[in-house]
Amino acid sequence: MPIRIPDNLPARKTLENEGVVVMDSTRAARQDIRPLQFGLLNLMPNKERTETQFTRLIGATPLQIDLTLIRVTDHKSKNTSEDYLKTFYSTWEEVRNKKFDGFVITGAPIANMPFEEVRYWSEMVEIMNWTQTNVHHTMFICWGAQAALHHFHNARRVRLAQKAFGVFRHQVVNPRTAWLRGFSDSPMIPVSRHNDIDRNSLGPDLEILVDNPEIGVCFLDDPKHRAVHMLNHLEYDNRSLADEYERDLKAGLNPVLPVNLFPNGDTTQVPENRWRSHAHLLFQNWINEIYQTTPFDLDKIGQP
Repeated sequence: MPIRIPDNLPARKTLENEGVVVMDSTRAARQDIRPLQFGLLNLMPNKERTETQFTRLIGATPLQIDLTLIRVTDHKSKNTSEDYLKTFYSTWEEVRNKKFDGFVITGAPIANMPFEEVRYWSEMVEIMNWTQTNVHHTMFICWGAQAALHHFHNARRVRLAQKAFGVFRHQVVNPRTAWLRGFSDSPMIPVSRHNDIDRNSLGPDLEILVDNPEIGVCFLDDPKHRAVHMLNHLEYDNRSLADEYERDLKAGLNPVLPVNLFPNGDTTQVPENRWRSHAHLLFQNWINEIYQTTPFDLDKIGQP
């Protein structure tokens, strides 16, 4: 079964060109099943690129999924037009009474700002608490994961001596977990962050599933809050890190060359994607577990 997204969403053409099956509203209405309800809270400035990255992974499932694109209510985007947002996005206020089988909260480019100083932090706290009553399972990404670990677990965020930037080899700590079914022992994963989580501040409710002893924790399971936390970026496409490098280079920030991205370190060559299969595995495992465990009656989501 395919993913259902708005018929004229720009990501649709990209996905169809890649062979991802996308369903229109008429065809979906004829199918006598309950589609899984997924939400994507997109906190990134480039909404179109981020929504494409995540719909690419969510849409590869054989299950039918209705995806709702969501933005924070108390925030005006500087990089995406208000017309685009009004056409394709719902505010959290507009969906707060809905229930979702799966929910993704993305990163945001505010990694060095104290959480409480983020302008929409109060709404983020409401959303994170809301996931405990209205979402069956949540995947927090990058800054979203840092925010959730801070909010739910009081985990301490620490500054790295140097930005971790590139594609790094990680170690699977628990190969038996359902989230990592089919993973290789040492997957390559894109990383772009200045911060790590102090592992000494992680309590017994959290389990580190993927790790890198040099640049820090990558992926954690949080069964108490029906969530997983991904500190890095398996959703990235080939050009994500390269474009970030070129942007910072043009801005005169003297960025370090992304590790293990360009063949032989040659920035004139096309970046190699060494993580695509693991990205698909993670999302298919996550969606499968949601499908196996979510109640058929949406109203029962969040109930003990």
